[in-house]
Amino acid sequence: MSAGLATTLAVLSALYFLLYRLQAVKNHPNEPPIVPSWIPFIGPLFGMVREGGRHVKSIGLRNRDKPIFTLPVPRSRIYVVTDPALAAAVQRASKVLSFTPLVPDLTRRVIGLSADTVEVLRQNIDPEPGEPRGFLADMHDMLYAYLGPGEPLNALSLGAARELGRQITAHAAQLKAPETVNLLAWVQHFVTIGTAQYLYGPENPLARHPALEQGFWDFDHGLGRLLLGIAPALTARAPYRAREALAVAFEEYLSAGHHETGASTIVQRRVEIAHQHGLSNVATARSELSFLFAGIVNTATTTFWAVLQVFARPELLAAVRAELPAAVVEDPATGERRLSMDLLKGACPTLHAVFRECLRVGSDNYSTRLVKSDMMLAGQWHLKAGSVVQIAGGVIHADEGIWGAHADVFDPTRFLKDGESNKASEGKVHPAAFRAFGGGKTLCPGRHFATHEILAFVAMIVLTFDLETADGAGATRISVPLKEDRVLPVHVLEPRTDVYVRVKVRDGRRIVVV
Repeated sequence: MSAGLATTLAVLSALYFLLYRLQAVKNHPNEPPIVPSWIPFIGPLFGMVREGGRHVKSIGLRNRDKPIFTLPVPRSRIYVVTDPALAAAVQRASKVLSFTPLVPDLTRRVIGLSADTVEVLRQNIDPEPGEPRGFLADMHDMLYAYLGPGEPLNALSLGAARELGRQITAHAAQLKAPETVNLLAWVQHFVTIGTAQYLYGPENPLARHPALEQGFWDFDHGLGRLLLGIAPALTARAPYRAREALAVAFEEYLSAGHHETGASTIVQRRVEIAHQHGLSNVATARSELSFLFAGIVNTATTTFWAVLQVFARPELLAAVRAELPAAVVEDPATGERRLSMDLLKGACPTLHAVFRECLRVGSDNYSTRLVKSDMMLAGQWHLKAGSVVQIAGGVIHADEGIWGAHADVFDPTRFLKDGESNKASEGKVHPAAFRAFGGGKTLCPGRHFATHEILAFVAMIVLTFDLETADGAGATRISVPLKEDRVLPVHVLEPRTDVYVRVKVRDGRRIVVV
């Protein structure tokens, strides 16, 4: 080895050792314990780009003894919370730990907002009571008013379920022979078209431009690359093009005034608020793309998992089908089936348990906050201003100390009072341990709506169709794939491999949701 090469290696080794030691230096004696990376400072970021949410989740599972830990990153810190009680403390500290300041830049990258629109979003972004309210604050208040328990929520839930019921009935009527389908794509189609219809009316962009249905999912599957914000037209070509096509179609929709005549009340209010704050139709179109995304993706993916898990287990399918008649009233004259949303809430505990367990197993989401000023969390942990806090839902959902043995296994009895693994239903699980809808100030405003819609849609599929393996060998052989956790967990995770099933009509009578 030459002297020059030896010197270079020695310098690089010394530099690596120095950086490795520096990343382990605390900013404060009470800073959460540091988990060093083999690649100092950039290791966590590189791992997230390469492995998605699995990277931080695997770190959390290896450090279960730490309720919170620190990942050093360039010029900042990521504090990862893995304990439900500490997660609740984060949620209570909403004045100092806030997601809202992160929204303008995130939405700029994901939905392509202009610099002028981002400045509108930054105005009065996180006001105290009595202070002037900006666009995001007004939109937040309106969504919680419309989507909280009450008549507006009931009307929206009923409209969504009825539209999906119309689609199911129409599909069953034209299905003369069994068909083999990609189950996820099959469910996605119904939810995508149905959601666009009941939110935006018959002149919605996807109805006028059918190719945008696939474009929507191209956009969804490229969110991680768009979020990086590095030359997206080149590095995220398919999702970028799909996003731009959707934005143009929404701008045409708004400019033609279709929202005034066909859209739901909640969409009309969203457009009003956007215009009140000076957003153009071009900017409002991109805002509505984000709302369409919120209305479709988790509903479609959760419905897929619920349908798959039910039909993959004959005993579970039998239990759900035994409960559903209590929520269905049949018209003896017409044979029409009327699925009652009110009865469905209380008459089908197994279906509810399946829904919640699908969310627990499938949601590896992070509840993210910016540390606005130095603080002591729970009187114990010092968090530095400018750092980021992430409540690691995937770690909490996989913790056997919380959910019991085999927490990685799908078991809906965790949420049944008489189930074998019923810690959750007996109230033994901390309320903040169920992370599917976030929590605190970022608690999903659409959680009640999504619950009603998904339960009704799954019920309609179970009542109307039989599913078996693609080769027709019987339902007992339907396999459930692993979830694809090597992506950024921005929503309920999709399966790692496609699931093909054979669909045939069991009962094609019309379903009306009441």
